[in-house]
Amino acid sequence: MPHRFDRIAASKPFVFALCLLPLAWLVWDTLHSQLGTDPVAQLEHRSGDWTLRILLATLGVTPLRLLTKWHWLSRYRRMLGLFAFFYASTHLTIYLVIDLGGFWSQIFAEIAKKPFITVGFAAWLMMVPLAITSTKGMIRRLGGNWLRLHRLVYLIGICGVLHFMWQVKSGNKIAVREPLIYLTILIGLLALRVPGWLKRWHTSRRSSPARAAVNAKAA
Repeated sequence: MPHRFDRIAASKPFVFALCLLPLAWLVWDTLHSQLGTDPVAQLEHRSGDWTLRILLATLGVTPLRLLTKWHWLSRYRRMLGLFAFFYASTHLTIYLVIDLGGFWSQIFAEIAKKPFITVGFAAWLMMVPLAITSTKGMIRRLGGNWLRLHRLVYLIGICGVLHFMWQVKSGNKIAVREPLIYLTILIGLLALRVPGWLKRWHTSRRSSPARAAVNAKAA
């Protein structure tokens, strides 16, 4: 077992570099004018795409671990989650600095009048505390509250997919197909977690009367 975890630790720089490839590709295409006729839209679209892809990969770690019994997969989850936040922040920065041209005060008007920006910005805001509390020290300090806080990732996934779906014009069947693929994957990943959620819910319900009886005797 220790040898396996040593190999996992050794593989993390490779996974780290792999997660940086989309950014390198994006920078390369930007420097070589390979972003087409609307480069800003391409920058936003591709950075948003990779945010969703890595976020869904993060959500997929636990279901895949449960299905395959490859418990070592959980060692990559924190890195993937932080990269999802990194690409979400890149996506937001491109929108604020390049699309809005630095007129950041407009973001509040955009949030108010455009629902897809509202849910996208909400998703990013929810990712901030998860990124801040991703360290081992914060896990120890927060205890059980850490797990409750990080359940926000499910809502973040839903908001991220809604952000993409509401942004795409409904008349463009080809464009609509891509967010629907993300939505299908998200629903599948959440569905795989339902048995575990139900099991924990039933366990907590059975243990509640026992705890109440113990507290009554103590009283």
